[in-house]
Amino acid sequence: MRRSILDTGPIVALFDKNDHFHKKLYDFFSKDNYVLYSTWSVITEVSFLLEFNVNSQLDFLKWIESGAIQMVELNILDISSVSDYMSKYRDLPMDMADATLMCIAEKLDLKEIITLDKDFYIYRKKNGKYLNNLISSLLLNV
Repeated sequence: MRRSILDTGPIVALFDKNDHFHKKLYDFFSKDNYVLYSTWSVITEVSFLLEFNVNSQLDFLKWIESGAIQMVELNILDISSVSDYMSKYRDLPMDMADATLMCIAEKLDLKEIITLDKDFYIYRKKNGKYLNNLISSLLLNV
């Protein structure tokens, strides 16, 4: 099974049936088996963006509870990494959720991400490498 980081946008699209990417992401997640990793910052961001529908929020939380996402805990030592990323990309600016994802990419040596965010084509891990966006082909057909 492939291991990948999961960002906010694809989760919102998966649980918002009116989202432009909903069907494509539903199909993507239905076909492919990934071990998905994310952070509480992303979960908070998703919950906020799904606030228009409490049923969508509850479905999302049940999805997490079912084990769909592996929640990576960040500790006090990881704050330095998050801060370093936010400082390095302050001109974009990089938000905390994205910085936590880059932090776990380092921490778990992850090389792939599922994101709708184009900033991940700019962000680099400390070794200078980009994360491979597994749904980049979906973005080309917008």
